Amino acid sequence: MRVHVIHAHPVETSFNRALFHTAVAGLEQAGHSVDALNLYDEDFPAVLSRAERLGYHDVPGNLTPLTAPYVERLKAAEALVIVHPVWNYGYPAILKGYFDRIFLPGVSFTMQDGDRGKLVPGLSNIRKAAFVTTYGGDRFRTFVMGDPPRRLAMRWGWVTFRTRPKYLALYDMNNVTPERREGFLDKVRAEMGRF
Repeated sequence: MRVHVIHAHPVETSFNRALFHTAVAGLEQAGHSVDALNLYDEDFPAVLSRAERLGYHDVPGNLTPLTAPYVERLKAAEALVIVHPVWNYGYPAILKGYFDRIFLPGVSFTMQDGDRGKLVPGLSNIRKAAFVTTYGGDRFRTFVMGDPPRRLAMRWGWVTFRTRPKYLALYDMNNVTPERREGFLDKVRAEMGRF
């Protein structure tokens, strides 16, 4: 399978970067073709411009010279893996900006009957999806907060791809032992090997 792996963490020595490399290696060892995208290394411009927002629903005119190559990579994929930390109970700004600028009408969805119509998923090429993430907060505190990233990933993933994403999360990153970190790396490697 062609797997598009998207990563969003600015520090090359972070545990999250190790997760990204582990996911890519696990997929490649399983024989998948991997298209790895590190948003920070590519200096992805996350801010949706005024012009882009005004032309948001103008399909296919909503694709710009900057966004079109990213859209092509997404549409060429058969599976998607997103590796990111959870910050302030949300996605890093660069990843949210990627979603805002790349998951456009005519790409990730279409609207029947104009802007107020029924949303129809547009990424039927994505047969599998997974989110690999870390949280600074523990599971209980995250549960109390409603775990927005998990809820969004699972619900949005279901609607966008028509497949239930796998969600691999390591909670309480600030307090986990080296053994738990290694165990989570092993889990991610194994899951990607079965992907």
